[in-house]
Amino acid sequence: MLTRRTTLGLFAAAPLITLAPAAFAAEPPVYAEGGVAIDGSDAVAYFAENGPVPGSAEFTHDWMGARWQFASAANRDMFVADPERYAPAFGGYCAYAASLGYLAPTVPEAWSVYEGRLYLNASLRARELWLGGLPDVIAAGEANWPGILG
Repeated sequence: MLTRRTTLGLFAAAPLITLAPAAFAAEPPVYAEGGVAIDGSDAVAYFAENGPVPGSAEFTHDWMGARWQFASAANRDMFVADPERYAPAFGGYCAYAASLGYLAPTVPEAWSVYEGRLYLNASLRARELWLGGLPDVIAAGEANWPGILG
């Protein structure tokens, strides 16, 4: 027979039971929906074109478990020569979320280059909050990373 205490205990434990597998599963080091990094945007273009430019399936490179797409062979070759320079910080996950200790997906339009490093955010609002906390949010994100990957 279920008592009120047993029922309440089951409801209280349900979120833990539901989240338990996710808590132990490690997240990939690069945010890549469908296996494609930064939603198919050209990482080099953020520097060369001052913003997101769609990449092409014709110009790709596999790195850190994700497929990276580029608008040109020249951009692909620049990335291949120095991926750490062009790849977004925090694996392309939201920089603001990383500063708070969790992972969030990103959108290509919510970006910043700060001190030569590309940072992506989950939304334009998250980008605004992140920019308002510089440089402390970067230090917090770096302290949380890679522990938040799981």
